[in-house]
Amino acid sequence: MGPSSSYSSFTWVTFVVVGALQLIALRASDQFKIDGSVLELDESNFDSAISSLDYVFVDFYAPWCGHCKRLSPELDAAAPILAGLERPIAVAKVNADKYRNLASKFDVDGFPTLKLFIHGVPMEYTGPRQSELLVRILKKFVALDISILQSDDDISNFVEAAGTYFPIFVGFGLNESLIEGFSMKYKKKAWFSIAKNFSEDVMVKYDFDKVPALVSLHPKYNEMGVFYGPFEDKFLEDYIKQSLLPLCLSLNFDTIKLLKDDDRKIVLTIMKDDSEDNSIKLIKMLRAAASANRDLIFAYVGWEQWEGFVEAFDVNRWTSLPRMVVWDGKEEYYSVEGSESLVDEDHGSQISRFLEGYREGRIVKKTFAGPSFIGYINSLISINTVYLIIFIVVIVMLIRSIGGFDKDEAPSSRQAGSSSEATTGLVKETKPDKED
Repeated sequence: MGPSSSYSSFTWVTFVVVGALQLIALRASDQFKIDGSVLELDESNFDSAISSLDYVFVDFYAPWCGHCKRLSPELDAAAPILAGLERPIAVAKVNADKYRNLASKFDVDGFPTLKLFIHGVPMEYTGPRQSELLVRILKKFVALDISILQSDDDISNFVEAAGTYFPIFVGFGLNESLIEGFSMKYKKKAWFSIAKNFSEDVMVKYDFDKVPALVSLHPKYNEMGVFYGPFEDKFLEDYIKQSLLPLCLSLNFDTIKLLKDDDRKIVLTIMKDDSEDNSIKLIKMLRAAASANRDLIFAYVGWEQWEGFVEAFDVNRWTSLPRMVVWDGKEEYYSVEGSESLVDEDHGSQISRFLEGYREGRIVKKTFAGPSFIGYINSLISINTVYLIIFIVVIVMLIRSIGGFDKDEAPSSRQAGSSSEATTGLVKETKPDKED
C-alpha cells in the first residue's frame, strides 16, 4: 500500500468520525430544543443537554422541598421568556434527591440549588427567584461583556433593553480596551457599552460636553453621572465601583447584600418611617450630600420598615429620630459628638456638620448591640436551618428526658447510645431548604 493509499484511508476514517460526531450533535440538539418548556434531566441525558446547549439554567430540587414547590411556577413563567432571548437560555430541572450522583458532582448541599451552565461551565445562582427578576439577571449573565454601539438608535435601544435592575455604563469616545477588564470583572453587576458614533443630541441628553467621557446611569433611581478621567485603572475602577450603588441606598434584607463587596464606610441615617413626607425630603438632602462625598456610601433605613436591624444601633421606639451614624458594614459604628440626632428643621446644615465632625475625628466608637448582622447576612444561614437545629435540640432533650425514666430498665451507657442513634437518624432523614 503506497503513501497515497494510506492518506486516502486516513481521510476516509476522519470523514466518517466527523460525520458521526455531527450526527450525534444534531440528534442531541433535536432532543433538547429551547421551546419555552422546562426540561426534565436525569443521569442519562444531563451531559448531552449541557454539551448541546450554550446556556442552561438548572434547578436541582427535591420533591418534598417547600421552597422548590414555590419556585416551580416561577421557572415555568420564566422559561418561555428566556427561550426568546437573543442568546436563548434553556431552563431544566434535576431531581437531586433521586439522582444523587449528579447532586454530588455539582456540590448540591441544599434545595433548591440553582446553577447556570455557560458553554458547559457551571456558575451558582443565588439571586432573586421571582420570574421577572430572574429573567433580568440571567439575561445580563449571558450578554456580551461590552456592547459596541454605532448610532443614536443603538444607544437608545441598548439602554431600553438593559432595563432598570442594573446600572448602565456608556463610554463616549472611549477606547474599549480601557474598560474591557472592568466589564468582565463587574459583568454580574452592570451593563457596559462603547458608543462609537453619536450626535450632539445624545451629548445633551446624557449631559456631557466633551470626550472621552464615561456616563453612568441608574434608571431605577433616575440618577446619572459623568466621568471625564483620568482614565487610569485606579481612578476608573473607583468611579465604576462608586457608581454601582445609587447615591442613597434604602436598606432592607435584599439591598444590604450589595454592601458586602464595598469597603467604603456607610453614612447611615435612621428614621422613624422612611415613607413619611419629612423623610422623603431628608432623603433628597442625603442624595445631594452623597454626590459631594463619593468616598462614602449613603444609606437610610426606617424603624417602621426594619425594626430588628435598627435596634442593633442602640435605637428603640423612644429614641429621638432621625439619627445619623457611620457604620463600617460589620460590627462597629461611630456617632459624631454634638450631631447625634437631626433635631432642627435645617437638616442640610446638620448633615454638613455631621460629615465635618466625622472627617475631623470628633467621633465615639461603638459596637453592635447584638451579633453582627452583616455576618449573619454573609453566612446565608436560612431561617429554616435555624428552625431545624432548634427542632433537633428539642428532640434530643425529649429523648434524654424519656430515657431518664427508664434507668432501671437499661444501663445509662445504652441510653446514651439510643439517644445518639435516634438523633443521627433524624439528621439523616431531615434536609434543610436553602434560603429564598
